[in-house]
Amino acid sequence: MSDLHIVTGAGPVGTTIAEQLATAGKQVRVLTRSGSGPDHPLIELRRVDASQPEQLAGQFDGATAVYHCIHGSKYSAKVWRAELPAAEQVVMDEADKAGAVVVFPESLYSYRPTDGPITETSPRTGASGKGAVREDLLRARAAHSTATVSVVSADFFGPYVHASIAGDQMFTPILAGKRVTALGKIDLPHSFTYIPDLAAAMIRAAADKSLHNTVLHAPTAPAGTQRQLINAIADAAGAPKPKITATPVWMMKLIGLANPLLRELAELGYQLERPFMLDSTDSEKKLGLHPTPFDEAVATTVGWWKSQS
Repeated sequence: MSDLHIVTGAGPVGTTIAEQLATAGKQVRVLTRSGSGPDHPLIELRRVDASQPEQLAGQFDGATAVYHCIHGSKYSAKVWRAELPAAEQVVMDEADKAGAVVVFPESLYSYRPTDGPITETSPRTGASGKGAVREDLLRARAAHSTATVSVVSADFFGPYVHASIAGDQMFTPILAGKRVTALGKIDLPHSFTYIPDLAAAMIRAAADKSLHNTVLHAPTAPAGTQRQLINAIADAAGAPKPKITATPVWMMKLIGLANPLLRELAELGYQLERPFMLDSTDSEKKLGLHPTPFDEAVATTVGWWKSQS
């Protein structure tokens, strides 16, 4: 079997997957519109728009797995609907020709709102515009002739993660000794997935044919709260515990009248004003993986953030 692995996109997920594969001695080809990506002797960077069939033709030849880590150009249900389904079809069509499995990072958006743990068998009835898009993408993957795996994560944190409620919004002010602005109710259970654990799960799922054509949950530590995560970051950074301003969902909606990003976040406000817990117990058994200990994950992430300054 070929050791060539394709990664489309060089954001936090794509970069982490490419680096883990290369560290394991695998040959990696990263496809991005700009030709950018991580620097490693085993990583080949190509300037390719993976949503365009004529550019993607032949790029997967000889590959065993494709990790499709490209997202929409904007955080918007309308943009996702216009861009993502067609792009995924192009990638799956090309992977089918090459006989490669396609592994997708996936969110919790498609699941029905609940106050209890979200498992792999929880009902999927997208409660938002973005949730409905994610649900449709999952259906299209299941219907395609090529093998696919979707690995679901909660909100990200970890190296390379900026655009997350546990990204710039938390780490930048904490490391600067400033007040943190959080969203929603910050003392409710809320799951956060360490992005290296998501990457490891996607790589393991690609390698195990018994896991193909399934939906898995990335290994994720038991849910804490936003406040606990903020305080843990401060402790790991040797910084004082910051003062926190919590923006309620009703205010997010009000500000969203003039702020498109906050309006899109408020659409998923149920995730921020009720418990939001990912349960990965079953998938951990199938993958043979466990989440990185919380304190270790936070400390590593703080170290990465400090290295960027």
